[in-house]
Parts: sequence; C-alpha cells; structure tokens
Amino acid sequence: MEQIIKVRFSANGQHPELDLDPRTTLLDALREHLRLTGVKKGCDHGQCGACTVLVNGQRINSCLSLAVMHEGDDIATIETEDSAIIAALQDAFIEHDGFQCGYCTPGQICSAAGMLDEIRRGVPSHVTKLLGEETIQITDAEVRERMSGNICRCAAYPNIVRAIMQAAGAVP
Repeated sequence: MEQIIKVRFSANGQHPELDLDPRTTLLDALREHLRLTGVKKGCDHGQCGACTVLVNGQRINSCLSLAVMHEGDDIATIETEDSAIIAALQDAFIEHDGFQCGYCTPGQICSAAGMLDEIRRGVPSHVTKLLGEETIQITDAEVRERMSGNICRCAAYPNIVRAIMQAAGAVP
C-alpha cells in the first residue's frame, strides 16, 4: 500500500500543498510536481551541484533531501523573482559569459547566492586567511573553494568566478 503525505512549503513565493510519496526528493517535488524545471537533475547523487536550491537562505543539493523534510520551509530556485542577489548574479553571468551549455547555471547561481550570504555572515571556508575577522575578503581563492561543489563540464570556471565577484561588488 502506497503512503501519501501532505507537504506544504513556500517555493519562490508560492505556497503549494502537495500530496507526495514520502520518498520523493525535494528535486523531484520541485521539477515534477511544481514544474520548476530550472532546478536541474545532474548526477542525482549530490556530486555535481546542478540541483542546488536555497532553503531558508542556505544552499542545499535538492537531490539529497526529501521533500517531507521541508515542511514550512522557504525554498528559492533560479526562477524566484524575490531575490536581488539572484537577479544580479543572472545579469553578471550573462555579462561575463559564465556559462556555455547552461545546464549547471541555475545550480551555480543558487550556490553563489548562498555562498555570498555565508561570506556576509562571516562563515569561514578552508581558505579564509584571517579567522575571526569581521569581514571575509571575496577573493578568487575564496570563491573557487566555496563553489567547489558545483561542477561545470564546459569549464567556464574563470568566467563564473568573475561573474560572482562582480555580483558581490568586488569587480567594477
């Protein structure tokens, strides 16, 4: 007998109530049930970052998370219209040609938005030079380290880094 659970969360400002199998990933709930197809299914094992979304402002791999775990959460995907940083990143990716095939781009942009928030909150990475400092410098090494969970098979990394730094205000 198949079990169905009601799940409610906010997705890009919408408040759907879904009837889901409890084994449904957040990725599949977003893509198949809400038709938010900007979220991409890459490896489906949490290794490529194509499925990155923001949950309550934190970046996660939606393929590794069950939808039922997100009851009441606020989820933002590349399709959100409520995020100034996602809009700035989209513009910067276009300006700096931060994509080639574009498949990884939604995950890259959502991950970058979450990463910039981490930096704003003072969360250090493995390459952060001065721990305990009020502000973390947004450097090439800092961006590359923090974005290492997002793979681009087209190797547009230099352009992605420039786009992120521009959106962060670090590049004129």
